[in-house]
Amino acid sequence: MTTVSSSVELTDGENLSRAAQPRQLIVTVYGLYARQGGGWLSVASLVSLLGDLDIDEPSVRSSISRLKKRGILEAQRRDGAAGYALSGEALAILAEGDRRIFRRERATLDDGWLLAVFSVPEAERKKRHLLRSQLTRLGFGTAAPGVWIAPAHLHQPTAEVLRRLGLDGYADLFRADHLAFGDVSAKVRRWWDLDELEALYSEFLAEHGPMRHRWQRRRKVSERDAFVDYVRLLTDWRRLPYLDPGLPEELLPRNWIGLRAADLFFSLQGHLVDAARAHVARTIVG
Repeated sequence: MTTVSSSVELTDGENLSRAAQPRQLIVTVYGLYARQGGGWLSVASLVSLLGDLDIDEPSVRSSISRLKKRGILEAQRRDGAAGYALSGEALAILAEGDRRIFRRERATLDDGWLLAVFSVPEAERKKRHLLRSQLTRLGFGTAAPGVWIAPAHLHQPTAEVLRRLGLDGYADLFRADHLAFGDVSAKVRRWWDLDELEALYSEFLAEHGPMRHRWQRRRKVSERDAFVDYVRLLTDWRRLPYLDPGLPEELLPRNWIGLRAADLFFSLQGHLVDAARAHVARTIVG
């Protein structure tokens, strides 16, 4: 049985500066609009919705085939219509993602830290690699060899991911406070690559900043345009809250760019979400 390999991205990651791949857009559409209907969409609906995003039908069908091979989608017919449903594992991953992607609150210093310490026998080095990659995708930094650190609020999703992937027998999770020594702000720069994060946030702001000005000037909302903009916005946004796991603002550089990027995302979401959903409802019914 094919299993979904990533607890963060259901598709291969891409730089924000590149156009989103069809399979990334399909996962976003499923995550936003298919789950309330049992996780299923007809092929005809997918082709129509992805057409709004300038993805042609052959690309849609090719991407669906890849997602099926990866265990993300399963072929199903409903009422005589061909379509695809999210696998059970994909539904679990999307639920985990909701808690991260749409969470605006950041950790505070009083929350403390989550430490992950693991030991994997040499004979099972593949599991060691999988464990490291999952902790990275969950937003952990590396405090020391074999010691990974994240804000304490990530304890539940971390435990769920490790348990679901059968990795819980190789790791221990601890809640901790930093008592001594040194400047924690300086250490955070070593534990996480803040320069890379800043560059990614800059790309996101450059790509989607003009969108907010467009929508603020509009007197009439186009439901189709709202759908197109919201799907592309969320597709670019959804990897960033994993790379930046909500680190305490007190430990980040002044005027941290991630706060501005979050303001942009949630502001645009408020403008777009209802009109985009109306467009999808009309497309699926039609």
